[in-house]
Amino acid sequence: MELRRGAVLTLAGLAAVGLLGAVIVVAGGRAAPPARCADGMIALGSRCCGEGQRVEGDRCAGAPRRCARGMEPTPDGCVAAPRQARIEGGMLHVGPGDWEAQGVITPYQAMVATFEIDAVEVTEQRYRACVAAGACAVIHLSGEAGRALSSVTRDEAAAFCRWAGGALPTSDQLAFASAGPAGRRYPWGDTGAVCRRAAWGLADGPCAWGAREPQLAGSHPDGASPEGVLDLGGNVAEWASADDGGAEVRGGSFADGAASALRSWQRRAVSPDTRSPQIGFRCVQRAP
Repeated sequence: MELRRGAVLTLAGLAAVGLLGAVIVVAGGRAAPPARCADGMIALGSRCCGEGQRVEGDRCAGAPRRCARGMEPTPDGCVAAPRQARIEGGMLHVGPGDWEAQGVITPYQAMVATFEIDAVEVTEQRYRACVAAGACAVIHLSGEAGRALSSVTRDEAAAFCRWAGGALPTSDQLAFASAGPAGRRYPWGDTGAVCRRAAWGLADGPCAWGAREPQLAGSHPDGASPEGVLDLGGNVAEWASADDGGAEVRGGSFADGAASALRSWQRRAVSPDTRSPQIGFRCVQRAP
């Protein structure tokens, strides 16, 4: 009887230890940083760098072996080639279908003509070419070719777009590229605002900590819109020309700590002279 009782107690003890181990494993998994880098990229501090790279300061350094889908490994790092995406015209519906928009935006509708938009945010590599051509102002650059350009004023962004044969998008064009005629909540759809789909929450969490500059443009392919436009939510908030002739930004940035900042209806009026690491841009072209 005593031997049987001892065996039972031993089994109970082993079960308790096993249960405790499972709890520790689960808790450890919950405490781990959320997956935020695409296949072909690795998380290094607050950055997503190409496989085989290292971080030097706040830069991804070295030649990568692999990059995210749609990016090319180059001696200067992972770089997304510039390309255009066609956005078929339609009716833009902006309204409080999302409860978080209640009382924040005034519902309206606008007809948007077909246009083409940069599928990738303007990179430092592209801007350097404009500076070399004498068409763009000299500004501070991080030195990463594929990084989304930031800390540029609205007029500097507009000058680049003119050099590239286009223009800054209007606020409605950016909203329509993000929401589509169905009024998507996010560029990729109505749900799934996770760290892997967009560069957000990188300064003070929840996706990472310590970021002070944007990520590589186009490095979050899982967050593409149905037309293949990347980073419409997160990375850098993007300059848009407002209807009243002013300036505003859309799309949220790497430093926003709430996914609601990525919503397709979110916009913020700013001074056109603002120069912030959280603000960049892309250009639009008339559709052929």
